[in-house]
Amino acid sequence: APAMAVQVPLWQHYLQAIRSRGARRAQDFQRAENVLLTVLEHVHHLDPRFLVDYSRDLEAFQFALRTSEEPLHVEVPLRVEADALLIEEVGAAEAGDGPAPCRLGVSREGARPERRMADDVLSVSSEGGAGCRGHIAPSKVLRVLKDLLVASVVHCRHQSLVTPGSLNADSLEEKESHLSLLVSSGWRTIRFNIVPMVRRKLWVPALERAQWMRGFPEGSLKRIISQEAALVPASAQHWRVSTDYLLTRLLGALGSLPGHRLDGLSILDRVNHESWRDGGQSPGLTFGHLKTVLLWASALFPAPEDWAELQGAVYRLLVVLLCCLATGNLPHFVYPKRNLLSDAGLDLNALYQRVERFASQPEASLRIHVTHLGRGPPPRIGNGVKALLQLPAGDPAYWATAYFDVLLDKFQVFNIQDEDRISAMQSIFRKTKTLDGKEC
Repeated sequence: APAMAVQVPLWQHYLQAIRSRGARRAQDFQRAENVLLTVLEHVHHLDPRFLVDYSRDLEAFQFALRTSEEPLHVEVPLRVEADALLIEEVGAAEAGDGPAPCRLGVSREGARPERRMADDVLSVSSEGGAGCRGHIAPSKVLRVLKDLLVASVVHCRHQSLVTPGSLNADSLEEKESHLSLLVSSGWRTIRFNIVPMVRRKLWVPALERAQWMRGFPEGSLKRIISQEAALVPASAQHWRVSTDYLLTRLLGALGSLPGHRLDGLSILDRVNHESWRDGGQSPGLTFGHLKTVLLWASALFPAPEDWAELQGAVYRLLVVLLCCLATGNLPHFVYPKRNLLSDAGLDLNALYQRVERFASQPEASLRIHVTHLGRGPPPRIGNGVKALLQLPAGDPAYWATAYFDVLLDKFQVFNIQDEDRISAMQSIFRKTKTLDGKEC
C-alpha cells in the first residue's frame, strides 16, 4: 500500500537518531566502567578472594542499545575452590517458576590451607553436617565487599587514580542482593549494581529445555548453557542461578543474526522511555521487560524474513508486548511460569492503552522534531483488538506463531509469502472471527 511506503523513512530516521547517540553512550559507559574497574582492582589488591571480571563487552553493547537509564549489573567473582564447594538446594523450586535457592557449603577437606574461605564470610550452623565448615552467606560477603569498596574509593581518590568528581563513597548503598554505587563519566552519571558471584559448573534443567527454542543462531543456546553458571545472592543466606547473566548472552547471540531484531528493541526502548514513561518520570516497563519480549518474539518468529524490514521487526515485538499487557502476563524466558509483570507494581490497563495507541498510530511518537509534524495516516486498528489479544490467557495453545501472525495482519504488517504460514494464520483467523459478539 502506498501509505506504508511513506512510513519507512520515518522509522529509519528515528533509528538513526538513536544510533547517533549510541556511540557517545558507549564512550560514557567505557569511561564510567574504567573508573569502577580501577576501584575493583584495588579491592582485589586488598583481598585476593574478590576477582575482577574484564569480560564485559556485552554490557557495553547492551548499554549502547538503550535509552533508559536503569542501573547496570557488575558481577564480582568470589574465588572459591570448586572441589571445596558443597551446593545444597533449599526446597526444590516449582518447575518453571524460577531457579531454586541454594546454600553454598564449604567442605573441611579439599581446599589448600592458603585458599580456604575465611570465617568472615561463613555462617556456621549445626545443619551443615560433619564434612561442612560452614556456609558462604551472601549478607556477610556483601558486608566485607562494602568495606573493601569504601576503602578502595578513598584510596583511588587520594592517589588520583580516578578523575576528580567521578566517585563518592557516600553514594554506596547496601541492598539485600547487591551494592549500589554511582559513577560519573563526564555529564552522565551511571548507577552500577555490584553483585558478588560464585561461578560453578551446574546442571540447570530449565536451561536444558530452553536450548530447543527456535529462532536463535545454531548452537548458541547450547554453547551459553555449557558455560559456568553464575550464582548470585537470593537472600541473606541463599544463592540462586543468575538468569540475567544468561539472557544478556542470548541477546548478544541475536545480534549476530542478520535483520532488525536489536534495532526493534532500541526503538521500543526509546519510545517506552520518551512516551510511555514520560521521559523516565513515570513508572513503567524496564529494558529487562522489553529484552524478554524480544527473546519471545525471536522464538515465535524464527524465519529471517520476519526481521528483514525495520517496521515489521518493531511490530513483531509490539504484538507480543500487547498480548502480554492484555493478559497481564509476561513469562520469564527461561522460567515461563514466572510472570515478570506480577510484582512490577504497574497499572497494566493504562500502559496497555499507551502501547495500543502507539501500535495503531506510531507516527506521532516517531517524530523527532516539530518540523516532522503533519497529518499522519488513519489508525491501523478498530475496536475489539483487546479481546483478541487476551486469548492466550484462556488457552495457552494460542501462544504460537499462527496466532501472532493474525495480530500482525491486523496491524497491516504481515507481509509473509510462506503458504503454510498463511493457511495456518487463516485457520486461526476463522476461529477468532467473532469475539464477544464484536467483529475483530
